[in-house]
Amino acid sequence: MTSIRSGEVWQDTDGEMINAHGGGVLFHEGTYYWYGEMKQGETYLPEVNKSWGGTRVDVTGVSCYSSTDLMNWKKEGNVLPPVKDDPASDLHPGKVLERPKVIYNAKTKKFVMWFHADTLDYAAAACGVAVSDTPTGPFKYLGSFRPNKGVWPVNVTEADKKDPKAALARDLERGQMARDLTVFVDDDGKGYLFAASEDNATLHISELTDDYLKTTGKYVRVFPGREMEAPAVFKRGGRYYLIASGCTAWAPNAARSAVADSIWGPWKELGNPCQGDKADITFQSQGTYVLPVGGKSDKLIFMADRWNKDNLPDSRYVWLPIGFEGEKPVLHWLGEWRPE
Repeated sequence: MTSIRSGEVWQDTDGEMINAHGGGVLFHEGTYYWYGEMKQGETYLPEVNKSWGGTRVDVTGVSCYSSTDLMNWKKEGNVLPPVKDDPASDLHPGKVLERPKVIYNAKTKKFVMWFHADTLDYAAAACGVAVSDTPTGPFKYLGSFRPNKGVWPVNVTEADKKDPKAALARDLERGQMARDLTVFVDDDGKGYLFAASEDNATLHISELTDDYLKTTGKYVRVFPGREMEAPAVFKRGGRYYLIASGCTAWAPNAARSAVADSIWGPWKELGNPCQGDKADITFQSQGTYVLPVGGKSDKLIFMADRWNKDNLPDSRYVWLPIGFEGEKPVLHWLGEWRPE
């Protein structure tokens, strides 16, 4: 590729279609590593999952591609393959693996992968964690869990605690739900988990342990009742930014943006960052990650998926540079552009 062309078929250096959906990019020692969900085979099977539109989301693994220019991607393989002979495994094809993100821990020298691990009915709502000594794997799966078990959020109210029907109180002893998620490493090396929780109604921001393998129990609820998913987080000028979507299953909707001076909030909504034709459906896509070019915050790329629920392997990618109008991130459609 000599440019980025959103919505078109992207091929790797072997001429095969890039298969890395709902993913994220790690920049490490001058190379970009793109991780994503591998989608294979027929995908619209109504009998499989009626509550979620019948779309089949079997675990087929996590792909990895490498690049030095963000346009030409070399396939590094399936770095977290499915476990086909164990139906109880989170990695069995009959389970769900979504939105893999990889971060590097400078203290442990480990590459840590987080993803949404679930059952076909989306009832598990857990985090899956895997580690590797190299960015291209193979990753060793450590298991899944619900974060913040037995712990109230920092900003909990007495009313929250006393409402037994609310998801927050309901899930206290089991651990809080985690569906669409991302992980973010701050300038000081602290890691954080952003996850759609409470039946997707409220976003939770959780502190990670120093090894990035668990949550510490310190977390906050943000945007209660706003039903945000597909969180993408970045930092610019010392402030924290979020771009997320509403919850409309595979159908695109208007993106939302927000800013905070502290990762713990308070967070202020800034509205839809998209401008122009099809801004109300995020240019027919849903965000998955914000990539700081070269690991710096002065050039930022919004990564999104143009989902095709009837043929998930043919879901396309939408990548756009992020501009700013004051404090608000802004996205304009560009059919073709180059990262520089």
